[in-house]
Amino acid sequence: MGPFFSLSCAGKWLGLVAAIWVQAICGNNYTFANYSDALKSLMSLTQLQLNNLSVAKDVGKAFGLVAGFASDCLPTSVLLIIGSVEGFIGYGAQWLVVSQRIHPLPYWQMCMFLCMGGNSTTWMNTAVLVTCMRNFPKNRGPVSGILKGYVGLSTAIFTDICTALFSSDPSTFLFILAVVPAIVCLTATFFLHEIPTPTSNPSELRQETLYFHVFNGIAIILAVYLLAFDITGNHGRVLSLAFAVGLLVLLATPLSVPLYSFISKPLSDSDIERPMKVSLLADQPKTTTTTTTGVELQYLERKRPSIGEDHTIVEMIRTFDFWVLFVSFLCGVGTGMCVMNNMGQMGIALGYLDVSIFISLTSIWGFFGRIASGLISEYYIWKFGTPRPLWNAASQVLMAIGYIAMALALPGSLYIGSILVGICYGVRLTITVPVASELFGLKYYGLLYNILILNLPLGSFLFSGLLAGYLYDAQATVVDGGGNTCVGAQCYCLVFVIMALTCVVGLGLDVLLAVRTRNVYVRIHESKRAIAVSATDCSSAKY
Repeated sequence: MGPFFSLSCAGKWLGLVAAIWVQAICGNNYTFANYSDALKSLMSLTQLQLNNLSVAKDVGKAFGLVAGFASDCLPTSVLLIIGSVEGFIGYGAQWLVVSQRIHPLPYWQMCMFLCMGGNSTTWMNTAVLVTCMRNFPKNRGPVSGILKGYVGLSTAIFTDICTALFSSDPSTFLFILAVVPAIVCLTATFFLHEIPTPTSNPSELRQETLYFHVFNGIAIILAVYLLAFDITGNHGRVLSLAFAVGLLVLLATPLSVPLYSFISKPLSDSDIERPMKVSLLADQPKTTTTTTTGVELQYLERKRPSIGEDHTIVEMIRTFDFWVLFVSFLCGVGTGMCVMNNMGQMGIALGYLDVSIFISLTSIWGFFGRIASGLISEYYIWKFGTPRPLWNAASQVLMAIGYIAMALALPGSLYIGSILVGICYGVRLTITVPVASELFGLKYYGLLYNILILNLPLGSFLFSGLLAGYLYDAQATVVDGGGNTCVGAQCYCLVFVIMALTCVVGLGLDVLLAVRTRNVYVRIHESKRAIAVSATDCSSAKY
């Protein structure tokens, strides 16, 4: 049984590495600012029309509900294949237009292809998150932090590779977005699967914790490496090639974990055959009755689950807590999407000709927000039972400060705003993933996740398509050949102020959710402490 267990564990970790690679190419939806200006000039678009193209991209995520339903009946490999094909077609069509191999397509057709590109990532994300959450049910916070962290780095990886090797050419950038994700997803189909493992035991939990620290360390080194490339200015051809090679080596480094897991000594049979059976939530009080009438059985079947137990989708959307989570998520990610989609025009409005540094800063600091929030929130649950939504509340405060900084348009304010918005956007995406599973269960998690990310297209439409588009066009001047442009702090000042006020609303909702779910996190805290005590007792028994 020992060798089988070792092989199973190695396969689980190899699947996580494949998931990391998929997430490292899943941030293509956040790269619109890298080629939006090329689309705007080629198609002679106003800012409102351009923003509606970005909304079409984000509307693709709304169809992620299909991926959520499919995750309950299709294997992970099929989900990845569907996502890779969609992305290849969606971004491939945009590449043909921007590279001028074909004439610009009608506006509605471009909307469709951007929608396909946006939808492709929902299949990839659903496949990765559902599989890894089920493979590591006791470490949802760290898993979410690592996976979402690599999504955060994805934009910087694409941007820096294109900058280093292709001088930020938008057509080459789109070609990379079309081809690389397809190759990575097809490769991941061979390794990423749900792998049944024995019920959690002390040795396995200690091993998982150690391995997650290794993954986090590698990811932090990768983020610092990308940041160093961004802040050191222009590079020669040789240094750029060396950077690209070093980046590939760092992306391959996580393979060391499953390799070590496979060749290291397997756990003893006694550890495997005597698993700890401690649930994520402490056991609920059970009522024992000797006789149950048919009426009582019908009542029990109709009884709604408590927060912290598995919910069906209908049961979930009937809860007040779901809508608090949903709207607070909208306040954070909706405003963040507005900044990412409009970063190209925001930079130009403030006098920056090249905005790639701001796109990379948002991406890299988004990674730090994702990694740190996953680790810190998990630690404080284990130590004090601190409700995870409180970290979302803290991110809303920082995000509001970032928007005020950008509204003031002082020297360097776009750097400060990019960093703060990146951090807080990363925190929100990472914290909300485990919160949803902790409040509503894992049974229907694929669909639940895709319902929550409806906030991305909704927020993009409200804050980017409507708010930023209309207010920018009101300040802009028409240019020859069609389209318009705006230069100066006034272009986005009111947009930033409104988004800062939105974050204040989100802050109140997050605090409310933290108060309402306090008991859930107390039970999770007690369960984690019980696991730690059992692990200590088992270790003492060996001596």
